[in-house]
Amino acid sequence: MKAETIKYMILIAVVISIAIISSLIIRKILSVFITKYAKKLKTDPTNFSFLKNSVGFIIYTSALIFIFLKIPYLKSVGTALFAGAGILAVVVGFASQKAFSNIISGIFILLFKPFKMSDVIEFKDGQKGTVEEITLRHTIIKDYENRRIVIPNSIISEETIINSSIHDEKIKKHIVFGISYDSDIDLAISIIHDEILKHPLYIENRTDEDKITNLPSVVIRVINLGDFSVDIKAYVWTNSNDDAFVLKCDILKSVKQRFDREGIEIPFPYRTIVMKK
Repeated sequence: MKAETIKYMILIAVVISIAIISSLIIRKILSVFITKYAKKLKTDPTNFSFLKNSVGFIIYTSALIFIFLKIPYLKSVGTALFAGAGILAVVVGFASQKAFSNIISGIFILLFKPFKMSDVIEFKDGQKGTVEEITLRHTIIKDYENRRIVIPNSIISEETIINSSIHDEKIKKHIVFGISYDSDIDLAISIIHDEILKHPLYIENRTDEDKITNLPSVVIRVINLGDFSVDIKAYVWTNSNDDAFVLKCDILKSVKQRFDREGIEIPFPYRTIVMKK
């Protein structure tokens, strides 16, 4: 009896060791494949990443089932558990609802691809970042402060998201300027136009038809006559979401400097105070 117990303990140790080693090797192979060959083969790495993160679950579950089937005592325990499966199923089902919901949502994300790895996405609450990994349970997003946002798949699949990379990474960035009513609007528009064209991240996005119809390379329009300012919006094309942020910051700075040199006023709010005795 003692020798038999030792034999089963050795079996459990061997099976668990094989499961751990197999999981590590397969995950390593898939990681190498994802990083080195996905781009060469023009294949979306999201599928392989999801598969990589599923490997451990599949291998360990298979190892556990194998151990239960091979060891008589555990097999009888398993049979007893299945005999009372009615109550157990209710308890386990209730406890694992969210877990299965996350797995199913992860599979739907993989199939329908509302986003994939390396996409830049933004949520309605303002959180924004790059999709780093999609696992069985959650999606990991690296934000612009290099922090990781971990969101369960069931939640992210119900969110309204803005995907800046889903088809075309080019961005039409809107940059708004306010000038005083005393300032020269045409001069302000000319300065904005010049500064945008000089920026290295600006790209020409006009079609041949646009050029024939003399559509400006940068569209700049007066969009509002406010309480104390004339608002001007520039529509600027650039290659990506990150480039759009840098371009906007640079243009705001350079236009402000040009406005100061050429007498275009960026106004402060004006208030009329009436003093009554």
